[in-house]
Amino acid sequence: MDGHTGRGSSSCLADCRYTCHQECRSLIQLDCRRPGPCQGQLSPESTLLPPCSQNVTQTVEEEKPEPPTVQEIKQRIEKYNAKVTNCLLMKLNEDGTYTGFIKVHLKLRRPVTVPTGIRPQSIYDALKEVNLADMTDKRTSFYLPLDAIKQLHISSTTTVSEVIQGLLKKFMVVDNPQKFALFKEMRKDGQVLFQKLPLTEYPLYLRLLAGPDTDVLSFVLKENETGEVEWDAFSIPELQNFLMILDKEEKDKIQQVHRKYERFKQRLQQTLKEARGKPG
Repeated sequence: MDGHTGRGSSSCLADCRYTCHQECRSLIQLDCRRPGPCQGQLSPESTLLPPCSQNVTQTVEEEKPEPPTVQEIKQRIEKYNAKVTNCLLMKLNEDGTYTGFIKVHLKLRRPVTVPTGIRPQSIYDALKEVNLADMTDKRTSFYLPLDAIKQLHISSTTTVSEVIQGLLKKFMVVDNPQKFALFKEMRKDGQVLFQKLPLTEYPLYLRLLAGPDTDVLSFVLKENETGEVEWDAFSIPELQNFLMILDKEEKDKIQQVHRKYERFKQRLQQTLKEARGKPG
């Protein structure tokens, strides 16, 4: 029953403002003090609502946004290309897909595993998609420069998973792709925010929506932090490299502290020397 909902049009409802469902009508007894034709009787024309549903609580499915049309994609690409200051434009294909460029920053704190004893990749290898890493079983760990940048030419159908695999192949990294994750980096209110992208996301579409400005959106390849480090997933050379890196970092920190306090010591000695040289 719905009491005092404000629905109805009779003169009686202007005062008591009572409304009910048809199946509830026989259960209603109004103590109406208004003199006149109402006298506590319900007006079927003005007080009855359609029968209520037995299932009051309903689950409303969230509507997924519809994919953009080819015309919408064309307009976005035109706006995107108008803002591009270099030759890295997006191109719309006849089938509705499009191609373009993304830059990925590699911010890896751990060494990666690469093959040893192989020749550099040639143009023939690139055209024939020859994987040189499969030509040898010898492996070594290599520490990539922090914040290295790689530019990729991809399609609108290229997923995050394929981007990660493509990056590892370009650097001839033979580690499991599951060790890595692609993040989008955004700047908001003076803060840098990172969001891990699902493997099925399309990076070029995100680039199209954000525009070509990398200060608005950029992509970063990082280690896939899933909580506890699974040391069993690393090889012996990788673990040995971890120890070497930690040892080097420890020595660097010790030297920084020594230099810091050595400067303090020199300043104190200089101040004492100057104080002693002044007449008392």
